[in-house]
Amino acid sequence: MGFVAVLAAAAASWIFGAIWYGIVAEPWKKASGVPLGDDGKPLAAKKAAPYITSLVSAVLVAGMMRHAFVLSGIDTIGEGIVTGFGIGLFFATPWIATNYGFSDRPMALTAIDGAYATVGCTLMGLVLTLF
Repeated sequence: MGFVAVLAAAAASWIFGAIWYGIVAEPWKKASGVPLGDDGKPLAAKKAAPYITSLVSAVLVAGMMRHAFVLSGIDTIGEGIVTGFGIGLFFATPWIATNYGFSDRPMALTAIDGAYATVGCTLMGLVLTLF
């Protein structure tokens, strides 16, 4: 059952990412400075590798979160939501901010990607505690 929970949590976060980046596409493209094609879409979006990488990464994060939840006795929906939120906001987002700070990226990019990490981890925490 744990493997199914990990896959479901990863899928929830991954689907949220598709929705999130669809909503914030224009500000993200501007802040990220990624190369765009003639159609205005990021060139990397035409390749499968970024999507596969993001899905595999979501599975890895969800798997580690499940492991931490089991070791910590986190088993209620409320605990899963709060812990997932904390992991996103206080673990993932500071790493993003550090990387972007040293690469001189705009604060808007940190906010967009940090919000994704925070909500994505919150969703993972919720889904992991549903199983």
